[in-house]
Amino acid sequence: MKSASTSFRILAASLLVLGATLAVHAADIGPDAAKRLLSEGLIRPLEEILTSVKAKVPGELLEVELEIEDGIYVYDVKILGADGRVVEVETDAKTGKVLKVEDDD
Repeated sequence: MKSASTSFRILAASLLVLGATLAVHAADIGPDAAKRLLSEGLIRPLEEILTSVKAKVPGELLEVELEIEDGIYVYDVKILGADGRVVEVETDAKTGKVLKVEDDD
């Protein structure tokens, strides 16, 4: 049988791992902040990003989010391909460079 102190240590370690996992997730950026970032030249216009993304991954646009991940502004674009798969395309919002293309789970 586990002691109370062992159970507490396991719980505390689990919470630390959970907290670290949550900390690496992206933070969404709202429309007002996005307008400010655009006017300051810190991100590219969405139209420009979508032109680049659709050239790489054709299909129907489902969703776009502007996030900050590890200090980098990222457009997270979801595209429904002709084959019915949803593809997630992450693009550096400042440079327009495609960072990652993967099936959306």
